[in-house]
Amino acid sequence: MKKFKFLKFSKTKKLRYSHNYSKEKIYLVFLHGFMSDLEGKKPQTFFKFARKNKLGFLGLEYSGHGKSSGVFTKGNISIWTSDTKRIIKKIIKKKNFILIGSSMGSWIAINQFKYFKSQIKGFVGIGSAPEFLTRLMWNKFPMKTKKELLKTRKVLIKNGGYEYPITLQLIKDGKKNKVLHKKVNSNISITMIHGQKDEVVPTIFSKYVLKLFSKAKKKIVIIKGGDHSLSNQNQLRKIIEELNIIVKNIV
Repeated sequence: MKKFKFLKFSKTKKLRYSHNYSKEKIYLVFLHGFMSDLEGKKPQTFFKFARKNKLGFLGLEYSGHGKSSGVFTKGNISIWTSDTKRIIKKIIKKKNFILIGSSMGSWIAINQFKYFKSQIKGFVGIGSAPEFLTRLMWNKFPMKTKKELLKTRKVLIKNGGYEYPITLQLIKDGKKNKVLHKKVNSNISITMIHGQKDEVVPTIFSKYVLKLFSKAKKKIVIIKGGDHSLSNQNQLRKIIEELNIIVKNIV
């Protein structure tokens, strides 16, 4: 991947991003997951695919993630959605793009339809996790955890081999960002890809996303034996195959 750059929004706020410029062709916009960054295999794979096919590419690290400024525990869905909107406007401007959302990134991606509906020409979700803060965390927390969170405003949660610092403000903001009851009137191509053995986010969440798009050309791909990360060579090859189908229908 090319050297990372920083986009400065203020004296205290700057976001790290990766960018492959395209003058004419469509862009790929990669949105990573909760507590992730642009160092993983997925963003690197999409960057290489974009460069090989002379497509634009934009990947960003939200506030408090990776090398971007900010404290992770002060971030939330609203802030990370705003980060994404601002950097798309600054880098991609009026060009068309395909959204690729990984886990929480799919939630952030769905929020972008409010701002860029006419520019979004495709959407690929990988282990999509919209509303996970409520549906997979708060609603499933034991009463002891809920009480601790309400009292201390922060708890450490272990899930699927990961440990997450969860704040009360993050949970509250997640409730303000409900998307699974809002229909999106768009006839683009959408493919949801999910690991069959995902122990972090159930496959039903990818189906929830597809239900939002009544007019879209929809497809769900369940990768046999796949976990939540879907980052091994064969899994990434399958994801690229599905992405390439969408690209070829647009370019």
